[in-house]
Amino acid sequence: MEPLIILLITIVPLLLGIFIFRQNSDHPNLPPGSFGWPIIGETIQFLFNKPENFVMHRMKNHSPDIFKTTILGEKTAVICGPNGHKFLFSNENKIFTAFRPHPMQSLFRSYKTPPPPQPTTATPEDDAKILRQPGFLKPEALMRFLAAMDAITQQNLKIHWEGKDEVKVNLVSKTITLELACRFFIGIDDSEWVAGVLARFDDVTLGLHSLVVNFPGTVFYRANKAATAIRKELVAMIRKKKAALVKGVSMQDILSHLIVVKDAAGKCMPEEEIADKIMGLIVAGYSTVATVMTFFMKYVGLNPGIYDKIRSEQLAVSSSKKPGEYLNWEDMSKMKYSWNVICETMRHVPPLQGTFREALTGFTYAGYTVPKGWKVYWTVGTTNMNPQYFSNPDKFNPSRYDEGELPIPYTYVPFGGGPRMCPGKEYARLAILTFVHNVVTKYRWDVLCPEEKVIGDMMPTPEKGLPIRLHSHDL
Repeated sequence: MEPLIILLITIVPLLLGIFIFRQNSDHPNLPPGSFGWPIIGETIQFLFNKPENFVMHRMKNHSPDIFKTTILGEKTAVICGPNGHKFLFSNENKIFTAFRPHPMQSLFRSYKTPPPPQPTTATPEDDAKILRQPGFLKPEALMRFLAAMDAITQQNLKIHWEGKDEVKVNLVSKTITLELACRFFIGIDDSEWVAGVLARFDDVTLGLHSLVVNFPGTVFYRANKAATAIRKELVAMIRKKKAALVKGVSMQDILSHLIVVKDAAGKCMPEEEIADKIMGLIVAGYSTVATVMTFFMKYVGLNPGIYDKIRSEQLAVSSSKKPGEYLNWEDMSKMKYSWNVICETMRHVPPLQGTFREALTGFTYAGYTVPKGWKVYWTVGTTNMNPQYFSNPDKFNPSRYDEGELPIPYTYVPFGGGPRMCPGKEYARLAILTFVHNVVTKYRWDVLCPEEKVIGDMMPTPEKGLPIRLHSHDL
């Protein structure tokens, strides 16, 4: 037994060294860094050591501009800082294209690229096209939906918060945003159905950045099981909508659009592909918005002076409205300070840590060469809390966004940039401001666990759900 152990101790490092040498020798001018272990690379460190810590540590040890690694089974170049953001955003669809990591490809099965000679019917760019082409996120469409946003928010606050002393913010923020997403994307107005699928959508969200290990008890197993259940329900919903559309029923939601839209060959999209696309849109449209709402409540609850300024602004909006009148587009333009507070919330706790791209061709950046086919990762964490770009970055200071204190270009990019800037940016802004208006005009609150641990590195979540003590205002 002892000779075998000695042999393993000798051979394993040798094999690892040969692996690393061969990985680097093919392209001698690769960015500095390490591919990590065979197959898994540095995925464990990336997923379970907070992405911003992972990136900042390697920027310090390798290069502040770019470094190489292996994440989720892919050789990856991480591009850092505002110059990196500018380079990537300026070269979308030229040097870079969107890429979905393997967990996403597995959960949203129709996004997998079929082998030649079959045509690719679903690409990562399709989600943005779905939203942009029919005009669902244009101002006129969002204006029509704003009253529903207000009504849904008011209803949920009344059900879940009215008459209660202590509540957990994260649960109601997710409930509101999931109900909004389901109404907007699939046209469903059923609070009970939304409540029933919330846990499943949470499981899918957690599985988007996980090890693809499909065994009971793993994050991916739960996510895959939840995605299968959601897909089944969505397919049943699609069939009901198809039947209604045949009878001439008019429907103005994104799901109905996907059912009737045809490709260049005149073919409609398969039902499961429609279900996957809608599931992906809902996941993107509820979890990130809920994260911002939740941490807004934390930071404002800990800063009474900021709360007073927001409340003053929101009461001015309320005073101009008739009793029972919902918020409108003009009201949103009056919430400038409230939006500054939301921007500062997103700087401290980014709802989206970063995204992946794929190199369409080999390119050179910061003196290093990245081969064609490599994945590229960009992250807001390289600038948001950097004192080089934000003075006193640890301080929660909404006034830094006032005119004269605007961030340097490409240092603050919570919604990405370039052609692939988040198409739902305006939708998110309206949903969050609607929540802010209804909360601050009705309540003051105390954060019960100011030092509550934040879990879920890729999707930040307060460990205890952010419990608060409510104090109602007499209006």
